[in-house]
Amino acid sequence: MTSDTNYVGALGDCWPVQEISRTAVAPLERLKILLQVQNPHAIKYNGTIQGLKYIYRTEGFRGLFKGNGTNCARIVPNSAVKFFSYEEASKGILWLYRQQPGNEDAELTPLLRLGAGACAGIIAMSATYPMDLVRGRLTVQTDKSPSQYRGIAHALRTVLREEGPRALYKGWLPSVIGVVPYVGLNFAVYESLKDWLVKSRPFGLVEDTELSVTTKLACGAAAGTVGQTVAYPLDVIRRRMQMVGWKDAASVVTADGKSSLEYTGMVDAFRKTVRHEGFGALYKGLVPNSVKVVPSIAIAFVSYEVVKDLLGVEMRISD
Repeated sequence: MTSDTNYVGALGDCWPVQEISRTAVAPLERLKILLQVQNPHAIKYNGTIQGLKYIYRTEGFRGLFKGNGTNCARIVPNSAVKFFSYEEASKGILWLYRQQPGNEDAELTPLLRLGAGACAGIIAMSATYPMDLVRGRLTVQTDKSPSQYRGIAHALRTVLREEGPRALYKGWLPSVIGVVPYVGLNFAVYESLKDWLVKSRPFGLVEDTELSVTTKLACGAAAGTVGQTVAYPLDVIRRRMQMVGWKDAASVVTADGKSSLEYTGMVDAFRKTVRHEGFGALYKGLVPNSVKVVPSIAIAFVSYEVVKDLLGVEMRISD
């Protein structure tokens, strides 16, 4: 085992792979957010292909990658905190579970992994949430926005000055709630699929206790698909709450300057979204998100496993 410091630092070394994967799908990520928050009375983006064409036509090639710099900047601290927290939470939860009579030799179950993944996701998300809010706003603003955030630092200063410190955590509650199905299911499905493949060896896929990169990729893709689908409505509400009080995004206001994104809280956001736009509005942007999230999460998990192999860290927490 490596020390905690080296372990966190090593996980951060995955950032080149993650930045490449996130940059590759950045246009889809920006379109997803634009679809999530656009004013229903001023529709500009009607689908994946049309939306990408519209962004390219109105903002050029660089417009497809707006907000990607902030997204990449979040990768190192978010990934390091998340995976380190997952390992530590798993050890702690398993230790507590084994203290109960009859569970001395127990292994991590999918439910325990869900709890560890949820803890890790909440810690990592909370630590980097202000950057996520800024990323959302940089992504949504267009060349026609009345005023412009000039970058990460300028956006943070502007939000603090004009809206106060609490504004940096707008949408935090649905994010926390969404962590349980999203990050929790990601880890639970991924680890459980790996264990099942190793122990049952279905269809001759596994010939020894080591899984190939391709198999891990498939497990990560399956985990990402399940997690993002279940938690997606909460992601839509989070993005909409992040835009509340911000009038300078051309994509969320009408020509007369009115915004449809005025909510007093998470429940109010859910209620107004469904009442005014229908239940389907909770899944706006799901198509481009589905296209981009599977390779992104799968590559992240493979990078995680490769680093653990290089460090000589245990392959599965259940061992």
